[in-house]
Amino acid sequence: VQLQASGGGLVQAGGSLRLSCVASGGTFSTYKMGWFRQAPGKEREFVAAIRWTGSSTYYAESVKGRFTISRDNVKIVVYLQMNSLKPEDTAVYYCAADRGSGWYRIRADEYDYWGQGTLVTVSS
Repeated sequence: VQLQASGGGLVQAGGSLRLSCVASGGTFSTYKMGWFRQAPGKEREFVAAIRWTGSSTYYAESVKGRFTISRDNVKIVVYLQMNSLKPEDTAVYYCAADRGSGWYRIRADEYDYWGQGTLVTVSS
Protein backbone atom coordinates (compact mmCIF):
# COMPACT_ATOMS: atom_id res chain seq x y z
CA VAL A 1 0.00 0.00 0.00
CA GLN A 2 1.29 3.42 -0.95
CA LEU A 3 -0.14 6.75 0.06
CA GLN A 4 1.09 9.90 -1.65
CA ALA A 5 0.10 13.20 -0.07
CA SER A 6 0.43 16.54 -1.82
CA GLY A 7 -1.01 20.04 -1.93
CA GLY A 8 0.70 21.72 0.99
CA GLY A 9 2.15 25.19 0.79
CA LEU A 10 2.29 28.67 2.27
CA VAL A 11 -0.98 30.53 2.71
CA GLN A 12 -2.11 33.58 4.63
CA ALA A 13 -4.48 33.30 7.55
CA GLY A 14 -8.04 33.06 6.29
CA GLY A 15 -6.95 31.38 3.08
CA SER A 16 -7.61 27.92 1.73
CA LEU A 17 -5.68 24.88 0.58
CA ARG A 18 -6.71 21.48 -0.70
CA LEU A 19 -4.61 18.45 0.14
CA SER A 20 -4.74 15.25 -1.89
CA CYS A 21 -3.81 11.70 -0.95
CA VAL A 22 -3.48 9.20 -3.78
CA ALA A 23 -3.82 5.59 -2.62
CA SER A 24 -2.50 2.58 -4.51
CA GLY A 25 -1.40 -0.99 -4.08
CA GLY A 26 -4.28 -2.26 -2.01
CA THR A 27 -7.98 -3.03 -1.83
CA PHE A 28 -9.31 0.01 -0.05
CA SER A 29 -13.05 -0.55 -0.09
CA THR A 30 -13.15 -1.58 3.58
CA TYR A 31 -10.49 0.83 4.83
CA LYS A 32 -10.97 4.09 6.64
CA MET A 33 -8.79 6.97 5.51
CA GLY A 34 -7.59 9.66 7.84
CA TRP A 35 -5.69 12.92 7.84
CA PHE A 36 -3.37 13.73 10.72
CA ARG A 37 -1.06 16.64 11.35
CA GLN A 38 2.05 17.23 13.36
CA ALA A 39 3.29 20.65 14.38
CA PRO A 40 6.91 21.18 15.49
CA GLY A 41 7.44 19.85 18.99
CA LYS A 42 3.95 18.36 19.19
CA GLU A 43 2.48 14.92 18.84
CA ARG A 44 0.73 13.82 15.71
CA GLU A 45 -2.97 14.62 16.01
CA PHE A 46 -6.08 13.44 14.26
CA VAL A 47 -7.75 15.84 11.85
CA ALA A 48 -10.45 14.01 9.87
CA ALA A 49 -11.45 10.60 8.55
CA ILE A 50 -13.71 9.08 5.92
CA ARG A 51 -14.74 5.66 4.64
CA TRP A 52 -14.58 4.63 0.98
CA THR A 53 -18.27 3.74 1.09
CA GLY A 54 -21.20 5.64 2.47
CA SER A 55 -21.33 9.28 3.49
CA SER A 56 -20.00 9.32 7.02
CA THR A 57 -17.07 11.48 8.06
CA TYR A 58 -15.46 12.40 11.34
CA TYR A 59 -13.60 15.54 12.37
CA ALA A 60 -11.53 16.84 15.20
CA GLU A 61 -13.30 19.66 17.03
CA SER A 62 -10.51 22.06 16.14
CA VAL A 63 -11.24 21.82 12.40
CA LYS A 64 -14.97 21.13 12.35
CA GLY A 65 -16.76 23.62 10.11
CA ARG A 66 -13.53 24.71 8.40
CA PHE A 67 -12.13 21.50 6.91
CA THR A 68 -13.92 19.02 4.67
CA ILE A 69 -12.72 15.52 3.90
CA SER A 70 -13.93 13.86 0.71
CA ARG A 71 -12.95 11.10 -1.66
CA ASP A 72 -12.95 10.11 -5.32
CA ASN A 73 -13.58 6.38 -5.58
CA VAL A 74 -12.61 6.26 -9.25
CA LYS A 75 -9.26 8.00 -8.86
CA ILE A 76 -8.77 6.52 -5.36
CA VAL A 77 -7.92 9.89 -3.91
CA VAL A 78 -8.85 11.39 -0.57
CA TYR A 79 -9.00 15.18 -0.26
CA LEU A 80 -8.83 17.57 2.64
CA GLN A 81 -10.27 20.97 1.79
CA MET A 82 -9.03 23.45 4.36
CA ASN A 83 -10.76 26.82 4.60
CA SER A 84 -10.42 29.72 7.02
CA LEU A 85 -6.91 28.60 7.84
CA LYS A 86 -5.29 29.80 11.05
CA PRO A 87 -1.62 30.02 12.03
CA GLU A 88 -2.23 27.19 14.49
CA ASP A 89 -3.08 24.93 11.53
CA THR A 90 0.58 25.07 10.54
CA ALA A 91 1.91 21.50 10.51
CA VAL A 92 3.02 18.62 8.37
CA TYR A 93 -0.14 16.87 7.22
CA TYR A 94 -0.20 13.12 6.74
CA CYS A 95 -2.74 10.82 5.18
CA ALA A 96 -3.18 7.37 6.65
CA ALA A 97 -5.17 4.18 6.10
CA ASP A 98 -6.85 2.06 8.77
CA ARG A 99 -7.64 -1.56 7.87
CA GLY A 100 -9.69 -2.14 11.00
CA SER A 101 -13.44 -2.38 11.24
CA GLY A 102 -15.72 -0.38 13.45
CA TRP A 103 -15.87 3.31 14.18
CA TYR A 104 -13.25 5.86 13.20
CA ARG A 105 -10.02 5.79 15.13
CA ILE A 106 -8.21 8.93 16.22
CA ARG A 107 -4.95 7.52 17.53
CA ALA A 108 -2.10 7.57 15.08
CA ASP A 109 -0.79 4.19 16.26
CA GLU A 110 -4.06 2.57 15.18
CA TYR A 111 -3.48 3.38 11.51
CA ASP A 112 -1.67 0.85 9.36
CA TYR A 113 -0.28 2.82 6.43
CA TRP A 114 1.07 6.34 6.13
CA GLY A 115 1.94 8.79 3.41
CA GLN A 116 5.06 10.92 3.48
CA GLY A 117 3.48 14.18 4.68
CA THR A 118 3.00 17.60 3.13
CA LEU A 119 3.84 20.87 4.87
CA VAL A 120 1.17 23.49 5.41
CA THR A 121 2.32 26.87 6.66
CA VAL A 122 -0.22 29.52 7.58
CA SER A 123 1.16 33.01 8.05
CA SER A 124 -0.52 35.61 10.25
